Amino acid sequence: MRRRDFIAGLVGSSASLWPLWLQAQQTMPVVGFLNGASMEGYAPYIAAFRDGLRKSGYVEGENVAIEYRWAEGRYDHLADLVADLLGRHVAVIVANTPANLVAKKATDTIPLVFTTASDPVQIGLVSNLSRPGGNVTGVTQLNASLGPKRLELAHELFPGATDVALMINPRDPARAEKLLAETQAAAKQFEIQLRVISAGNEAEMESAFKSLAQFKTAALVVGADAYYNSKSQLLAELSLRYAVPTIYEYTEFVRAGGLMSYSGNIKESYRWAGIYAGRILRGEKPGDLPVQQSTTVELLVNLKTAKALGVTIPQTLLARADEIIE
Repeated sequence: MRRRDFIAGLVGSSASLWPLWLQAQQTMPVVGFLNGASMEGYAPYIAAFRDGLRKSGYVEGENVAIEYRWAEGRYDHLADLVADLLGRHVAVIVANTPANLVAKKATDTIPLVFTTASDPVQIGLVSNLSRPGGNVTGVTQLNASLGPKRLELAHELFPGATDVALMINPRDPARAEKLLAETQAAAKQFEIQLRVISAGNEAEMESAFKSLAQFKTAALVVGADAYYNSKSQLLAELSLRYAVPTIYEYTEFVRAGGLMSYSGNIKESYRWAGIYAGRILRGEKPGDLPVQQSTTVELLVNLKTAKALGVTIPQTLLARADEIIE
């Protein structure tokens, strides 16, 4: 064979193989993972999400790609992040609150799987839990509605206290206003003066704890928020540094040194989000998939932290705890 013919044949073979490689890349579906928080602190939830995908037959890097977008607590950037994902032609978007509300507004065709601590009907994600219809379905822990219950736990912990604080994130005003109204109603019932503090970044969080220490506030209830979820470690550190007994949503907060948590299981929510994303990739319609609701509420108590803060946990409360960390 002449050298010229050999080179021509080699180029021809490469040309025929190259489009096949491109086609393989293009046919791998892409999931957009949109989150209003930061990647810091979310590793357990991402792992749960991937596990859910795996249960539906999808493994990241093998037969599905995931594009991660983090707002880092700057919720005003969410619209740009959604637009970026839509521009990349993702097959489905998985998002937490308030990112899911922004995504729902941006598209009525790309499937959306939400995770939320709020009532998805009340905040406008779906109109029906059993048959959501349209392009949206997801999972709810209903943790936002547990804010008043956390205040009740603070009252049980400090029955004589008249001053308890509530931390809310001003960057998600809709959820903050609802949480404030519900918690204020509970505070009135327990004859507690509710001290409301706003914090939307790390500096504001530290400033809030410092002021609560100066006011000698009996306890702090941290409101449900995606950004706060990613800062469980910091919240726990600040509560110990400024000696403020603090109650939050998730178990990760208590395991990091926080005093108490009361919530549904966020890991299970992300696992279900992965399962649903996989089922949608296989051809199921999101509107036909009923919204999953967390039915388990867990109470965790950290006795080591209680001792460091000089707090005595009532036996009645310890008896109801699902887990006690010593």
